[in-house]
Amino acid sequence: MTDAESLTMDLPESADEPALARVRTVARLMDEAVRVPGTDTWVGLDPVLGVLPGAGDAVAAGVSLYIVAEAAYLGVPLTTVVRMLANVAADVALGAIPVVGPLFDAVVKANVWNVEALESFVAEESTSAGEDAGAEAADDGPVTIEITEG
Repeated sequence: MTDAESLTMDLPESADEPALARVRTVARLMDEAVRVPGTDTWVGLDPVLGVLPGAGDAVAAGVSLYIVAEAAYLGVPLTTVVRMLANVAADVALGAIPVVGPLFDAVVKANVWNVEALESFVAEESTSAGEDAGAEAADDGPVTIEITEG
């Protein structure tokens, strides 16, 4: 997420650029806000909030779920949303362990992973939109399934 390519990628017209900027900012704040002096390690608010028993992890989980909600709103496939929810669940479950939890939160960057999954989806959409630009679309409407007896 910190590389320049993710900040300058071409987005399809359907992408909500402000939403992508918001989730990038939230992930950076939660997982990579400050560099630990003398190392290449970055930490954010997630491990700091994890020090507060119960409430801190609940707040961190709520912020993490915001990223998932934005991804779902932007049309990320259900399998990716489920994977993102699994990242949040693991982050919350392991982050809630006393003493070890904040250390886990400092190492595991679930929010960054989730934003990378979202950016990967948007990049794929951008690529497929470019390939489909010259071709006629057969039907851009919603997918419907008709069930008949017989």
